[in-house]
Amino acid sequence: MDDVQRLLEIMARLRDPETGCEWDVKQTFQTIAPFTIEEAYEVTDAIEREDYTDLRDELGDLLLQVVFHSQMADEQGLFDFANVAAAITEKMVRRHPHVFGDVVFDTEAQQRAHWEQLKQDERDGKSATSEVSAVDGVALALPALTRAEKIQKRAARVGFDWDNIYPVIDKIDEELTELREVLAAGDSSAIEDELGDVLFAATNVARHLKIDPELALKKATAKFERRFRNVEACAKKDGYKLADLSPAGLDQYWVQAKKNV
Repeated sequence: MDDVQRLLEIMARLRDPETGCEWDVKQTFQTIAPFTIEEAYEVTDAIEREDYTDLRDELGDLLLQVVFHSQMADEQGLFDFANVAAAITEKMVRRHPHVFGDVVFDTEAQQRAHWEQLKQDERDGKSATSEVSAVDGVALALPALTRAEKIQKRAARVGFDWDNIYPVIDKIDEELTELREVLAAGDSSAIEDELGDVLFAATNVARHLKIDPELALKKATAKFERRFRNVEACAKKDGYKLADLSPAGLDQYWVQAKKNV
């Protein structure tokens, strides 16, 4: 018995209503979905730490999520693990005609355009009985910045975009002005909306610069964390608690931290 088959059998046994694990048996697609997302993030974390032993283990945890969903689907007569594997196999062959067929691309740009067209054709096929939007199929569960970027890219493909980055940057200024206005007016119901517009506009700048906004924010957060830890350490060394320092005192430590890390 190969390891994949053994894993499938273990999952089936865990889900057995009579002899399985009580926790596993009561799970549904909806209750397992958050764990699936968490495991994907842990895979990414292992990669960023370059811990490849941990990466192996985290990929196993992620594979278990696929097996778990497939088992639940099999129990409901929807599909099974073999169907999942067959579907992705067919998709990869279909999307790589230059590898598995006789199509020739002269440039990477041509290959990318063909890839995007194939994905669009697949989306059109799924929505053949309903009106199709250019932004259909962007998962709601994606991180907000990532989903914003994907929605913007979809809109740009049909020409809904600026020709260069400068009006995009101007849009941030415009949204900041509107945020200041609602803050001054004390319009609490509009503050969240306007702040969202600022973040959406900033994401659009990242897209035009071909920068991953999620990664850029992650790096900025890590930088802040390093500097904040340095502020804590320096203040403690000097015998201070941060809560006891004035804004001016905190700023002095922050300026120093920016030089240190």
